[in-house]
Amino acid sequence: MDILRVQNVASQVKEAIPDMFVRSETEQPGITTVQGTTLEVPIIDFSNPNEEKILKEIVEASCEWGMFQIVNHKIPSELIRKFQVVGKEFFELPQEEKEKCAKDPNSQALEGYGTRLQKELDGKKGWVDHLFHKLGPPSDINYRFWPTHSNYREVTTEYAKHLHGVVDELFKALSLGLGLEGHELREAVHGDNLVHLLKINYYPPCPYPDLVLGVPAHSDMSFFTLLVPNEIQGLQASKDDQWYNVKYVPNAIVVHIGDQMEVISNGKYKPVWHRTTVSKNETRMSWPVFIEPQPEQEVGVHPKMVNQDNPPKFKAKKFKDYAYCKLNKIPQ
Repeated sequence: MDILRVQNVASQVKEAIPDMFVRSETEQPGITTVQGTTLEVPIIDFSNPNEEKILKEIVEASCEWGMFQIVNHKIPSELIRKFQVVGKEFFELPQEEKEKCAKDPNSQALEGYGTRLQKELDGKKGWVDHLFHKLGPPSDINYRFWPTHSNYREVTTEYAKHLHGVVDELFKALSLGLGLEGHELREAVHGDNLVHLLKINYYPPCPYPDLVLGVPAHSDMSFFTLLVPNEIQGLQASKDDQWYNVKYVPNAIVVHIGDQMEVISNGKYKPVWHRTTVSKNETRMSWPVFIEPQPEQEVGVHPKMVNQDNPPKFKAKKFKDYAYCKLNKIPQ
């Protein structure tokens, strides 16, 4: 039996697209997107010498938006470009080469090349193929899921190293924003042991982009996610129960606050509800890195976020159990 890959479907579709990709009218982006307005989520300049201002902007954006974009983050733009080039090259390889990195069909693990990610309501599928693999910690890396073409490994490893500085800055700011010491939040989440999980999304052109979604509406399971997209519009966020296109900012890192950060902050920081649309004529890609707990790690409300007036709003739960419920649409 041939495994369904959206890239192959897209290359064969001339007119009608398979019904499994067509969303209901309540989800179709052509109907549900606010037209003519681009959502200008907060842009935070990490080169600003006023550290207090950066801190305030990160905390406000995390409370009110659940997302923001970082510019001047010290990751060289040329490295981001190379990182995107080697990721794109993977999806341009012959199909049999890509399948060498395929997920194990008998495993619940996310790592590997594939198409299906979560239980799909009404049997609908996203117009996307993806590649997942871990960037760290070093003991968790499984190179079986890393492409071997050109200098993929070298470039991706270099990008992962640069990302650590941004991750540490964010944990420090978010910690201070909770009234904790700068180091406390990172220590509470076992920062040295956090999983850095890369996902490369490949959204091929679609003849009817108004009817499909690349990825349906969701919040990320992570503490937070650091994403670089290519220049093709596609990221949408929900604001005041309306869907808007998010403005593309070249060389910016898009930050999504995730579910685990909402839990540990006792609801102060809000995860962003977002989704992805696709293009009629061009391939969209994105490279999110999810900053997550280890599967066996239990995440609950930070003890200093709880007092008589503020009881815990969330139950502590092992991350693997949280993820299982979320991916299988089981209430937490």
